[in-house]
Amino acid sequence: MFSFFKKAPAPPAPADAAPDLLPEGWVTKPARPPAAAPASVPEAAPVAPATPDSVPAPVAALAPVVAVPPAPAPVVAPPPAPVPPPRQSWMERLRAGLRKTGGSIASVFSATRIDEQLYEELEEALLLADAGVKATQFLLDDLKRRVKEARATDPQVVRGLLIDALAELLSPLEKGLEVGRFTPTVIMVVGVNGAGKTTSIGKLTRHLADAHQRVLLAAADTFRAAAREQLGVWADRAQVEIISQEGGDPAAVSFDAVNAGRARGADVVIADTAGRLPTQLHLMEELKKIKRVIAKAQEGAPHEVLLVVDGNTGQNALNQVKAFDEALGLTGLIVTKLDGTAKGGVLAAIARERPVPVYFVGVGEKLEDLETFSAREFARALLE
Repeated sequence: MFSFFKKAPAPPAPADAAPDLLPEGWVTKPARPPAAAPASVPEAAPVAPATPDSVPAPVAALAPVVAVPPAPAPVVAPPPAPVPPPRQSWMERLRAGLRKTGGSIASVFSATRIDEQLYEELEEALLLADAGVKATQFLLDDLKRRVKEARATDPQVVRGLLIDALAELLSPLEKGLEVGRFTPTVIMVVGVNGAGKTTSIGKLTRHLADAHQRVLLAAADTFRAAAREQLGVWADRAQVEIISQEGGDPAAVSFDAVNAGRARGADVVIADTAGRLPTQLHLMEELKKIKRVIAKAQEGAPHEVLLVVDGNTGQNALNQVKAFDEALGLTGLIVTKLDGTAKGGVLAAIARERPVPVYFVGVGEKLEDLETFSAREFARALLE
């Protein structure tokens, strides 16, 4: 810390003080000599009248002087910022991915009139899409109410009302992943084998890195031989650091990664855990241990516990959500592989029976095939 001191000014010298009596260090200036008396001004001589010979030649008028401002320096336009892919392209991919699910539901509205048969066919289509009994009944009751209030007579209008009903049902699942409140934000990712867990982590890492977030990965899936190498490939693609240990204890790897993230100033630490079925109780206990150890490395962590579920599994996905939520307290979901299933209606079942927020949905293997979840977009892509 710097301190600034200001010296007090010296007191003025007394006017009548003698120079030899002034305090030491004072400087005296010699007295100013008295001003000389003004010299007498001689009388002006009389001015002779001008004669033609004495008149000077006329002087040509000077051109006005105009100040020319200096030329401005050339302005160099900055390079254009990269334009993110439009959301419409995502809607097209999502609509294509949900075609198998939405096709059977949309075909119901090819009928010519609204009657009980239409509702029965719609109920069957929703159940086949794995919307579940509770969500299906809720949607039918809500749709009938909307049709009555709107006095709709066209089946296509009814489809639009079903989009509204489904969007409203799914709206509690719509929530964004928050990063930055904690430093680092620790994310623990869980899921069964084959759900696309490690691939989803890689995509999420790339998205975070593109958003200028410093990410550190923890390869805590030490049971599967290729898991560490697979995560390492994604780390290289996104140019992020990774903490791994061949055959090490998953909890120890997670602990070291959180400490390393704090020491290195990482914004996000993502721990990839081993895939296991919720019925494997001894492995579920291992997940609880990892969560406890992470909390010892950083108070309040993990801040997010995400479950990756395969959309192909239908109602089994709902069972996974329930089991992992009871064991770990899930904060969010990543639903993958919606492009290869006719069971995309499982999100309606989750919204009705276990409304854990859906942070992301995936419809393919490419980086841009993982996007944030929007209830309205999902309902439109499914039914339009």
